[in-house]
Amino acid sequence: MSQIKIEITDKPTLIRFKTDQTLTKDPQKFKNIEEADGSPLAKKLFKLPFIKSVAINSYDITLERFDMVQWSEVQSELKNFLEDYLLQKKPLFSDPDNFLIEVYAESTPNPDTRKFVTNKFLTNQSIEIKDLDEAAKVPLAYELFEYPFVKKVFISQNYISITKDKTLEWIEVNDAIRDFLKEYLQTKKNVISSSYASGSTGINPDETSKQIVSLINEYIKPAVNGDGGNIKFESYDPETKIVNVTLQGACNGCPSSTITLKHGIEATLKRFLGDKIESVESLN
Repeated sequence: MSQIKIEITDKPTLIRFKTDQTLTKDPQKFKNIEEADGSPLAKKLFKLPFIKSVAINSYDITLERFDMVQWSEVQSELKNFLEDYLLQKKPLFSDPDNFLIEVYAESTPNPDTRKFVTNKFLTNQSIEIKDLDEAAKVPLAYELFEYPFVKKVFISQNYISITKDKTLEWIEVNDAIRDFLKEYLQTKKNVISSSYASGSTGINPDETSKQIVSLINEYIKPAVNGDGGNIKFESYDPETKIVNVTLQGACNGCPSSTITLKHGIEATLKRFLGDKIESVESLN
């Protein structure tokens, strides 16, 4: 029998049901019942009116709720339902050969960047590729750079943000990029090679740095991710009290990036951490 443990996350609207078995080698996230056509389990969960999104990962099922309930009211019933579903060995996904990849485009506050959202889970990392050399171990980005107008590629959980140069407008190439991405993902090509490693420094952060990262993840990232961007924490200097970040995806070069930096990130950190924060600076 599959045993499930309930794990509370830093974000109040998210809950994680961890299993003692491998669920899938191809994690996927669904934002609504229409996207969940390829997952009988996700479709059942979306019939619950408080479910906002469903992610089926390698060793857990992560759910996001609307504000109409608290997890404490429903988590036990959900745990029992999931244990029963897995015990009966019901399918998590439909026949993968029949799973239809969907890709749709969204505008972002940065006119040169467009966000392409898919119903397939791409990666648990935030990856920004700025040229062909950097794309060597990210096959999807490598092929995107074959389009001469592509300047930058940012890949996150279920979307790709692409920044173009100023030689043309998105209306001229939007459909071609969307069709390329749909075909690429449908044929199950690798998005990232197994040898790819993010640029982690391996340095253990101090307590204030941990608090900063937690606050950025909870209060800032959801909004900027929704616009096709990302905020990457780089460092905190306890003497100068300066926080350094990198703006990624649609945030990099966006006309409203200064507003995001000062009135979004800096104001939020000062509100929670007070005089520990002097300013937030962008390294790009």
